[in-house]
Amino acid sequence: MKVSGPTGAPQHALGANENGKQPPRRGALRAVGLAVVCLIAGGLAFLGGFAAFSTHVARLTTPELQGSADAIIVLTGGQARIDAALELLQSGKGKRLLISGVHPSARMKDLQRVTGGDEKLFSCCIDIDRAALDTIGNAEESAKWVTSHAYGTVIVVTNNYHMPRSLLELKRMVGETVLLPYPVVNTPLDKGEWMKSGDALRVLFMEYTKYLASVARGLLPKPADGIGVATIDASSAGLHSSSY
Repeated sequence: MKVSGPTGAPQHALGANENGKQPPRRGALRAVGLAVVCLIAGGLAFLGGFAAFSTHVARLTTPELQGSADAIIVLTGGQARIDAALELLQSGKGKRLLISGVHPSARMKDLQRVTGGDEKLFSCCIDIDRAALDTIGNAEESAKWVTSHAYGTVIVVTNNYHMPRSLLELKRMVGETVLLPYPVVNTPLDKGEWMKSGDALRVLFMEYTKYLASVARGLLPKPADGIGVATIDASSAGLHSSSY
């Protein structure tokens, strides 16, 4: 004897079992379909975000600073960054410069020789951070330096592709201090060159994934311990690529 549903049709013809639930196979297919849709949507969102990020970075240009700041911070990762920061300090755009992320084995005179900087400038107005090993470390050590000097405005020098993540990490730690971005552009990308260059795409893709990780990390609860006062060693330093 066949069991009929409310309309008189056989139960199996309604596509449900006697408990009114979907057959396991159909439920599994729906789950797989939903997963595929989510993956496609996530992939499109990722690619759209990457395009927006790359376009934003490509449009960043080295600004003409009209005024001056209390200090300057440069994140190591290329000599062009250091050169730009030294020029800003030399022209009076900041009273003091922190070079964050230098190698602990080199000396101050090595850094001066590599950059061709003025000896008096290095003696009077430059501090060295040797503790930072990456962008997070740059932000932590820079925040200690800013806090210890009570600076209100700081110029941040790094490459254009590295600027969004650097500002994101720094803003979490410097409180009310105003950060003035000073992006260094090694390779012009403002006319869409990044879409044609494999090297540019690789660098931007890596930086975008790190930026997303930084955003995600910011959503986590903050640690209870605050940031203490930095101990900046100006006696010996050298460059290393901590920010790339």
